[in-house]
Amino acid sequence: MKLNSNLNLKSLEAFTTIVETGSATEAARVLGLTQPGISRQLASLEEVVGFQLFYREKSRLLPTEEAHILYQEVSLFLNGANRLTELAHNLFFSNSGTLRIVAPSSFITGPLQDIIAKFIVNNPMVKFVLDTQSPASARELIARRSVDCGFVQLPEEHPGIKTEPLIESKAVCVLSKDHPLASLEKISIENLRGQNLIVLGKGRSSRERIDVEFRKLNARMKIILEAHTVAVACSFAKKELGIALVNELLAQQYLNDDLVARPLLPTIKYSYGFATSEQGKMSRLTESFLKFCQSEFKTMGQVVP
Repeated sequence: MKLNSNLNLKSLEAFTTIVETGSATEAARVLGLTQPGISRQLASLEEVVGFQLFYREKSRLLPTEEAHILYQEVSLFLNGANRLTELAHNLFFSNSGTLRIVAPSSFITGPLQDIIAKFIVNNPMVKFVLDTQSPASARELIARRSVDCGFVQLPEEHPGIKTEPLIESKAVCVLSKDHPLASLEKISIENLRGQNLIVLGKGRSSRERIDVEFRKLNARMKIILEAHTVAVACSFAKKELGIALVNELLAQQYLNDDLVARPLLPTIKYSYGFATSEQGKMSRLTESFLKFCQSEFKTMGQVVP
């Protein structure tokens, strides 16, 4: 691999845009370039890395296995590069600039939605860039300072991240209003024996705590669906496929006349924190947003003790 000055931002941007759009023509449109220009940038990058990055299938460009691996690192690199000018601006101003945030999608569309809307009303010169990633990828973005901050479930043990506790919630059972257990005020683990369950995927601390409570009572979980988001879990509960065991704070936005939530017993708590990188101090804009979030969550009455 010949890493030299030929490795430039334009060729990397062309590469990631082709991966995302699947077409040199569409990538050229997105970047405001000509198709020959995109092709030259791609050829330049392939010359530097020393291997082919795409193969053609009909009218589409499909990434090779090597390209998929390279794409992850290049995306992180470009995020960091784009942050340079924004960071310099935000270091000086606390009421204008750009805030890059990573958080679970249900957190963004749920409790964070109103907070960001209010912050923008109070600070109309601030621009938000919102990203959703897997928990592992979100941690890396925060630790590498590719984003200004993130919202993560606590406890958080990544060595490159520091957190400020913000808000607490608890686990609930989300189910169709016509489900037999919907008549109960609270639903226990015992009530869930033999019931079709919808849960979030393994690897999450909240899922591990639910598994522990079932094991304590020697109750087998009849899992019929594992979802990666609260939104997906609730959507299948609404279809009367089963009972979703999810975070009440994030599930509130999906409840309606057909879908209800009942507290799960024993109580399983969730805590969320405001996360930033251990490397360096927060910008004044990020710190201003943290204080605003603390105030708003306090108003909700669900702050972490």
